[in-house]
Amino acid sequence: MNAALGRAGIVLAFVSSLGGIATVVVALSTGRRALLRQAASFVALVAGGAVVAFAAMERGLVTRDFSMEYVASHGSTRTPALYNVATLWSALEGSILLWGLILAGYLVAVTFKFRRRLTDPLVGWALLTMFAVCTFFFGLMLGPANPFRTLATAPLDGPGPNPLLQNNVLMAFHPPMLYLGYVGFTVPFAFAVAALATGRVGEGWLVETRRWTLFAWAFLSVGIVLGAWWSYEVLGWGGYWAWDPVENASFLPWLTGTAFLHSVMVQERRGMLRVWNLSLVCATFSLTILGTFLTRSGVLDSVHAFSDSTVGPLLLGFFALVVLVAVGLIGWRGDRLRSPGRIDSPVSREGAFLANNVAFAAFAFVVLLGTVFPLIVESVNGERLSVGVPYFNRMTMPLGLLLLFLMAVAPALPWRKASAETLATRLQWPAWAGTGAVVLAVALGARGLAPLLAFGLGGFGAGAAVRQVALATRRQGWRGLVGRTNGGMIVHLGVVLIAVAFAASSSYTTQREVRLEPGESARVGGHSVTYLGITERAEANRTDRIARVRVDGGQVYAPRLQRFPNGTQEIGRPSVRTSPVDDVYLALLEAPAAAGGAVRLRVIVQPLVMWLWVGGGVIALGSALAAFPGRRRRGTEPASAPVAEPARDRPDPVEDRQPVGVA
Repeated sequence: MNAALGRAGIVLAFVSSLGGIATVVVALSTGRRALLRQAASFVALVAGGAVVAFAAMERGLVTRDFSMEYVASHGSTRTPALYNVATLWSALEGSILLWGLILAGYLVAVTFKFRRRLTDPLVGWALLTMFAVCTFFFGLMLGPANPFRTLATAPLDGPGPNPLLQNNVLMAFHPPMLYLGYVGFTVPFAFAVAALATGRVGEGWLVETRRWTLFAWAFLSVGIVLGAWWSYEVLGWGGYWAWDPVENASFLPWLTGTAFLHSVMVQERRGMLRVWNLSLVCATFSLTILGTFLTRSGVLDSVHAFSDSTVGPLLLGFFALVVLVAVGLIGWRGDRLRSPGRIDSPVSREGAFLANNVAFAAFAFVVLLGTVFPLIVESVNGERLSVGVPYFNRMTMPLGLLLLFLMAVAPALPWRKASAETLATRLQWPAWAGTGAVVLAVALGARGLAPLLAFGLGGFGAGAAVRQVALATRRQGWRGLVGRTNGGMIVHLGVVLIAVAFAASSSYTTQREVRLEPGESARVGGHSVTYLGITERAEANRTDRIARVRVDGGQVYAPRLQRFPNGTQEIGRPSVRTSPVDDVYLALLEAPAAAGGAVRLRVIVQPLVMWLWVGGGVIALGSALAAFPGRRRRGTEPASAPVAEPARDRPDPVEDRQPVGVA
C-alpha cells in the first residue's frame, strides 16, 4: 500500500508539472493571460503529489514495510525513531524525494506570494521555469531514482542506515537545511530566466527575489555549518572542514550566492552589473545541480557520496542544459543588458563591491578547479589524481584575507566617490579594533603571519560592523538592528567569528596519540587527561565500548567505539570538552584487549572551535534581521510594473546622513 500510494503521488506531481508547463506555454504564446491563473491549480496538485509521496515513504520507514526496496535496504527495526525518520534522506532515492518535496514547497510559496499577479508574464515565465525543474526531478523519481520499488519477497529486517548517519542528532537537521538552501536558489533563477525571456531586465526582478535569495543563502549557510559540526562530532579526526569534494559542492553555490547578495545592491542603486548579476544567479543554480551530481552520482569517494547509479548522467545533462539556456538567454538580451551607470571611482562602495565580487569569483574558480579537475583527468585518461588540502589552503588563504579586508572597508565607503577625510573618519575605530586584536593575540602567544593577519582583519571587520550597527541604533532605536544593511552587519559579525575561529583552530592545534593504563594520565596542550576505565553497553541498534576519561581533574568524558549490526568494523564516536577558550577532543582509537588493559587515545586541543558554531548562529540571526524592512526604504516596484531605472546618488541610510567628522 505504501509503495502504491507513493508511486501515485510521484505520478500526480510529474503529470501536474507537465500540465502546468502546457498551461503557461499556451497562455504566454496566445496572450490569454487569464489562463495563467489556472497554473495555481497545477501547483496545488504538484504539492499534493509530493506530500503524498513523502508521507508514504515515511510511513513505510516507521511501520517497517520491508516490501519496499528502499526500506529493506536502509531501514531496520533496531534504528531509533529519530534516525528512522531521517533514513529517508540517508540514501539516493530518498534524498531526491526530499528535494522534490522542498521544490514543491517553494513552488507553492511563490504562487501564494504572487497570487494577485499571476497574469503578469514575468510571474508566468518564473512559474514555467519552476514547473520545468519539477518535471525533471519528479521524472527522475519515476525512472532511475524511483524510491518506491518493491520486492517479491520481503525480508524480516533491514541493515539500517549507514552507521555514520545514525549516531549524531545533527544528521536529522543538516541535510534538510542544506536542501532548503540548494532548492531555494531555484526561485531567483526562475525570475532571472523570466526577466530575460520578457526583456524586463532592469531592477524589478531583483526587488521581487532578494528575500528569496537571502533565505536560500541563510539556509545554505546554516546547513554548511551544521555539516561541519557533524563532521567534527562524528568522524573522529578532530577537524570540521577537509575540502572534501562534496563539502566543496555545497560551498561553491554559497560563494556565488554571497557575491550576488552584494552586487545586487550595486544594480539596485546605480543600475550597474546587470549581466554580472544575471550570470551569478544562473551560476548559483547551476552549481546546486552540479553539487547534486557530485553527491548523488557516485563519481566521488566520500562519506557523503551515495552509490553509483544512472542518475549521474541525467543530472550532468540537466546541468549542461541549464548552463546552455542561461548563456543563450543572456547572449540574446545582450543589447538590453547595457548598464546605464558606471563606476566613477574605484574608492567607492560600488568599486569595493566589484572588487568583492571578483574575489568571490576567483575563490569559486579555485575551489571548482580543485574539485572537478581530478574527475576530468580520470574521465579522459583513466588516471586517478588527488588535489589535497595544501592546494586549497594555499590558493584560498590570500583570497579569504582579501575578503575580510573588503568586508570591513566596503560598508564605510559612500556611493560614487570617497574622500580621504571621510575614509579616515569612518575607518578610525575599526582600525583601532584590528590593531587591538593583533596586540591581544600576540600577548596571548599567537605567532605566524597568516593567523595574525586573520585576527587583525577580523577585528577590523568586526569594528566596522559594530560601528555601523551602533550608529543605526543610536538614530533609529531597535529598528537599527533590522533591514538589509544593518542585518547584513550582524551577518558580517558571524562571518568574522567563523574566520577568526578557523584561523586559530587550524593554526594552533596540538595533537597526540597516547596509550594509557587505568589511572594513568597524560598532558596534552596544557590539559591533563586521565583514563579511568572502560565499560560496555548494549543499545537497541549497536554495542558501545566506552572509555571513561577525566579532563583536568573535573568532568568525565566518554569517547567510545561502536559496533552496528550492518557494520564490518567498530566506528569511533569522539567526546569533546568544549569551552570558549579551547576544545579538548578525545577519540578512542583502540580498546583494551583484556580487562584492565591499556587504551589508545587521540587527544586534540584546538582553540576557539566553539565560536565556529556561534558564528553560524549569528549568521542565521543576521539573515533573519536583514529580511525585515528597515525604516528608510526605497519604494519597491511590483513584478507587474514597468521596468524603471534605479534612483541615483541617494544618500546612505546612516552614514551619508551624518556630517563628516561625526564618529
